Amino acid sequence: MSTLLEQLKQYTKVVADTGDFERMQAFLPQDATTNPSLILKAAQLPNYQNLINQVKTSTSGQPVDQVIDALLVAFGIEILKIVPGRVSTEVDARLSFDTDATIQKAREIIAAYEANGISKNRVLIKIASTWEGIQAAKVLQAEGISCNMTLLFSLIQAVACADAKAQLISPFVGRITDWHKKAIGVEWRDEVHGGPNDPGVVSVKNIYHYYKKFGIKTEVMGASFRNIGQITHLAGCDLLTISPELLGELQGHSHELQPALSVASSQSMAIQPINADEKSFRYQLNQDAMATEKLSEGIRLFCVDIEKLEKVLQA
Repeated sequence: MSTLLEQLKQYTKVVADTGDFERMQAFLPQDATTNPSLILKAAQLPNYQNLINQVKTSTSGQPVDQVIDALLVAFGIEILKIVPGRVSTEVDARLSFDTDATIQKAREIIAAYEANGISKNRVLIKIASTWEGIQAAKVLQAEGISCNMTLLFSLIQAVACADAKAQLISPFVGRITDWHKKAIGVEWRDEVHGGPNDPGVVSVKNIYHYYKKFGIKTEVMGASFRNIGQITHLAGCDLLTISPELLGELQGHSHELQPALSVASSQSMAIQPINADEKSFRYQLNQDAMATEKLSEGIRLFCVDIEKLEKVLQA
């Protein structure tokens, strides 16, 4: 029988979630995603020091934020030598509440790729799913720059991203589950709260159903997985971005996999449209304690790691 990874690829586009491009080669993913935390981790590995030194030499005397951008693009270029599709490169998380600065940074990143012969069609700009980030994506998409909306934890964020015509969203499965596990505490039971009832899995399913019910073109890419069960319960989702560790586990198992999601089943559901103007967005996000907390925490953690990366490059 085929491995779980081979079967999953029949229903879903598999994306590698790593900055360590050498490890992704074994799994033949279609696309790849990165973020400041993954690039920081990769940048500290011995086998990437030559690349880092090349970036530091080529950007000597430039501001550290431009050095960071050059490093992100350098990793992206190497990744695109491996994957046939797209790479996602993240805008500095410290710009998450600044629409104009996010737009400018995205344009600079795309220009850097194009200066190295990479078409913008192969790059997704990752932006945090704040109201300001979503408005930046609306402008960028209209310019032909495709966006991957990250740090997404709720349906209202997903609806606002769809209204902005974002190319892709990345709802975070594992971080949603983490929050609910902590909230439930000792009462958590995997047999009750896990599997198809996993809060992170349910969140992505709800977003997928909404998009397919209303014919929304924005792609849904589940992200931030804690185990392969969360992945298999989302088989059929447009895309899933998976760490090398979990890709390895999927490759090591071979029981039968059935799709959990389909466009046809979603279109038959009774779902009401949601208003996602600014007032509705801010209110509904505020009413969702999990999404509010995880969005803020995610931005803070990415800010910490981008600052650590700056120190690595300045060392």
